[in-house]
Amino acid sequence: MVASDIETDLLVVGSGAAGMTAAAVAAAHGLRVMVVEKTDLIGGTTAISGGMVWIPCDDLLAASDPPDSVADARRYLDAVIRTDDGRVMRERFLDAGPRAVAYLARHTAVRLRPLAFYPDYYPDLEGFSRGRRVLEPEPFDGATLGSHFARLRPPMEAFTLFGGMMVAREDIPHLRRATRSPRSFARAARLVGSYGLQRLRHPRGTRLVLGNALAGRLLKSLVDRGVPILTATDVRELTAAGGRIDGAVIDGGDGPRRVRATRGVVLATGGFSHDPELRRRYLPAEVATESPFGPGSTGDGLRLGVAAGAVIDDHNSDNAYWTPASVYRRRDGAVVTYPHTVTDRGKPGSIVVDAAGRRFTNEAVSYHRFVQAMLDAHARAPTIPACMICDRTFLWRYGLGAIRPFTTNLRPYLEAGYLIEAPGLGALATRLGIDGSGLEATVTEFNADARTGVDRRFARGADVYSRYLGDGDVGPNPCLAPLEIAPYYAIRLVPSDLGTVAGLRTDVDARVLDAGDRPVPGLYAAGGDMRSIMCGRYPGPGITLGPALTFGYLAGVHAAGSTG
Repeated sequence: MVASDIETDLLVVGSGAAGMTAAAVAAAHGLRVMVVEKTDLIGGTTAISGGMVWIPCDDLLAASDPPDSVADARRYLDAVIRTDDGRVMRERFLDAGPRAVAYLARHTAVRLRPLAFYPDYYPDLEGFSRGRRVLEPEPFDGATLGSHFARLRPPMEAFTLFGGMMVAREDIPHLRRATRSPRSFARAARLVGSYGLQRLRHPRGTRLVLGNALAGRLLKSLVDRGVPILTATDVRELTAAGGRIDGAVIDGGDGPRRVRATRGVVLATGGFSHDPELRRRYLPAEVATESPFGPGSTGDGLRLGVAAGAVIDDHNSDNAYWTPASVYRRRDGAVVTYPHTVTDRGKPGSIVVDAAGRRFTNEAVSYHRFVQAMLDAHARAPTIPACMICDRTFLWRYGLGAIRPFTTNLRPYLEAGYLIEAPGLGALATRLGIDGSGLEATVTEFNADARTGVDRRFARGADVYSRYLGDGDVGPNPCLAPLEIAPYYAIRLVPSDLGTVAGLRTDVDARVLDAGDRPVPGLYAAGGDMRSIMCGRYPGPGITLGPALTFGYLAGVHAAGSTG
C-alpha cells in the first residue's frame, strides 16, 4: 500500500549538477520543489569531479583578449563532432549556456570564474581556444552549510591531502616548490594552517574547490530556498494522469509514498556508469567493469524514462566519456578505481606501453583520446592492460595514479599488487609479463628524445594542450624527461569511463521525447540521463558539466513556464 501523497510542483530525481541546477532555478521562479537522491550523500559525480564547466562566450569572458565568439565555438564543435546529428541541441547550448551562468550568478550561490588558460582538447582544429571557454567554481566555505555539510559527498581522496584538505589546481605548483621557494612555502603553510583550524570543528576541510565547491554551492542554493532533499530514497515508478507525468512513487526505506508533482519530473540520476547490464549493452567489451565516478549512476533515470515511453539514443561515436584508470583493492577491502586524467600521464619522465613494450600514442593527449588510442591499438595488438612506467624520480615528484607525490611508504601499494617495482627495466618487464627487449629499446629511444626535447615518434609536448599537462619547470620540453634512476615502477591501465553518453532523447527545453520525437508531457531529463549533445566526442574540459548546468537550467525554466 502506498502512503499518503506528498504535494509539490516539481520533483527532481538526482542531486548532481544537472538536478540541483534544475531544482534551484525552478525554486527561484517560485515553484515548490523536492529533490530525491538514491544514495546517502548529495552531489553525485559533480562532487567528486574536477568541476570544470565548458560554456563558450560567457559574459565573464567578454573582455578577454582576443575575445571569443559563438562563431569560433561553433566551428570548433563542428570540427570535433563532424556530424549534423545533434546540431540543434548544440545551437541551443551555445545560446543558453551564457544565460544559465548569468542566471545562477544572480539568483543562487553558484559563482563561476573564467580560466585564462585551459586549452581545448584538439589544438590542431579550427576554432580551438586556449582557455577562454572554461569556467571553474570559486572556492566555497562548506561551513556555511551548517548541518548540511555532513550531507555533501566528499571529494575523491586523490583531490585531498592530510585526510581531508582539498587542493586546488593553482595550489599544486606551490606545494611542489614549497622547499625551494619562500613564496610557495608561505602559501603552503597558510593552506595547512587553515586546514588545521578547520579540522578542530569538522571531520574534513571546509575550504572546498573543484567539483566539490560547485556541488556545495548548489546545495547552499537549495538550502537557502528551503528545498527538501530526501537522501537514501529510491524512485520506484513514475505516475501519470491524463497522459501527463504527474509524479512518482518513492521509497526511503519506510515504505512507498506517492509524490504528486503538478509541473512534472526531472530525471537527472547520472546515467549508467555503475549498471552492469547497460554497460554490457552499450560499451565495448574491453572497457573495465569499474568506473571511478557517479556511485549512484545505475541507469535508474533511463529505465524510468523508457517505462514512460522515452527512447535511449545510442547513435554516438562512443557511448561513454573515456578515461584510463588503474584499479586496486585496499587493505580494508575497498576497490579503488583511479582515473588518470591530468595528474601524471603528461608529466615528464613516464611512458605507457603495450604488451610488446612499445608506446602506442602520445601520452599527453586528453584522457578520452588516450583511451580511444588504447582501444584502436588493442584491435591490432595486445594493449589492454597497458603499462605506465616511470623511474624513482618521477614517482617521488609527481606520484603515480593513486600514489601521491612525496609518498615515503610504498608498501601498501606494492603488497596490493597495484605498484610493480624492479631494479632494472628487464626485471620490470618480466614482472609485468611484457616484452623486455621491446621495453628497453623504447626507453632508449625515449630518453634520447627527452634530452633533445623532441618526441620523434608521437610529438609529445609539441602542442599547447600536451604542454599544459607537463611541468613548466622542466625544459626544453615540459612533457619529456629521461627514465634513468632506478628502481623502476609501473602500474597497469585499463579503459574506464567518466560518465555515459547514450541517454534519453530530449528537445531543446530538456523535455524527454518518445519514439516519434514527441515530448512526453511533464517529463524532463538533463545531465547523464540525457543523450550527450556532443554525440560521443569530448571537445574540451567541462563538456559534461557545461551542458548539465545549461539543460538543468532550461528544464527548470520550462517547468516554471518562464523564458529565463
